[in-house]
Amino acid sequence: MDLYAENILEHYRNPRGKKRLPKPTISHEEVNAGCGDTLTLDLLIKGNNVERCGWVGTGCAISQAGMSLLAEKIDGKPLAELSALSPKDIRALLGVPISQRRLKCAMLPLLALRNALRAWKKEPLLTWAELLEEDAA
Repeated sequence: MDLYAENILEHYRNPRGKKRLPKPTISHEEVNAGCGDTLTLDLLIKGNNVERCGWVGTGCAISQAGMSLLAEKIDGKPLAELSALSPKDIRALLGVPISQRRLKCAMLPLLALRNALRAWKKEPLLTWAELLEEDAA
């Protein structure tokens, strides 16, 4: 097994940041209806930064490890930087080839993050179609 696949399994078995925050500024859930994977992301926002994140979820190794990997990158980051994360960034973070069949699993953490930030800003939520269009661009 290659190093990247081992990293995915390590994050799946020992997820980082997998806990609910006691008093999040925003809590947002996303579901991949195709397979049933779920993620609920809690963010504690102070000023223009995400001070802390926590999450819970169920599903396959790609969605859960992807959220674990992303959670390591969120704490202390500016809102603008997190809002600008793209599908390309998530693919790089995962470091493994993502088939069309697993694409929504891989992008579920990004959809949860971007929509949590949009919900907090009271902006329209990003749809799966819009996110997958970004990925195809």
